[in-house]
Amino acid sequence: MSAPLRTAIGDYPHTRALKSGAVRSDVVAFDFAEVAPINRAFAPMVREQKFDVCEIAIATYFQARAFGKPLVLLPIVLAARFQQSALLCRADADIAVPRDLAGRRVGVRAYSQTTGVWLRGMLADDHGLRPDDIRWVTFEDAHVAEFRDPPFAARAPAGADMLAMLRAGELDAVIVGNDPPADPSLRPVFARPEEEAAAFWAKHRFVPVNHMVCMRAALASQEAVAELTGLFAAARTFAPTPADGRDPFAATRESLAPALGLALRYTQEQGLLPRPLSVAELWRRP
Repeated sequence: MSAPLRTAIGDYPHTRALKSGAVRSDVVAFDFAEVAPINRAFAPMVREQKFDVCEIAIATYFQARAFGKPLVLLPIVLAARFQQSALLCRADADIAVPRDLAGRRVGVRAYSQTTGVWLRGMLADDHGLRPDDIRWVTFEDAHVAEFRDPPFAARAPAGADMLAMLRAGELDAVIVGNDPPADPSLRPVFARPEEEAAAFWAKHRFVPVNHMVCMRAALASQEAVAELTGLFAAARTFAPTPADGRDPFAATRESLAPALGLALRYTQEQGLLPRPLSVAELWRRP
């Protein structure tokens, strides 16, 4: 490729060697765009293909694929974690178990947010709570413009702050992102999130995936995909390896199939897709 690839990815231990130039290639070069938080790159990518290569939330990619956006998924995981600690309520709330969320107001940045997709799926599978058992309150639209929130989701007032609404009692619980606030007035809805995470691992044998990498379909030749996949893999060797052996970043298409398959099921069951998708279709050029 002659021109550098306009690229938007987050700053992680497993990407820093690539962003710093410690890992480089004779085949491709990068022009890194600084976007913080990185989720602000997702809408421009799916709506305008603003970048050549971009980090992407998997629920956003599923929707983009179903709505015919010219993007290709790469087998590169950038963010993955157990989700249970992201569901918070007030410390003094009368919420003892997740089932107590029935009929309650739960805030989430967007109904299509990937963490929300994972948690709604877990609430349904493990606690008997369907998405429409909860009164969802959203704060922004989906990254894919064609999607509309379901009728059981309401929009928060313009300019409202989700955590402030929770603290004020205007919400009963919220779903946060990667870093839950260190606030003693709040607590996880799951009383023992580490035990819940261990149970998820025992049942599924994978860490839930949040973000991967996609690129514009026009540039996604077999050679380009292979080169990019190899570069990200090389950058990962500069990062610490998890001591417990659960390394979600050492991914291949085959190893990702269970995580993507479950996430696809959750996304479809929650009404986020206009048509069914298969895991195999995720990798095909549109």
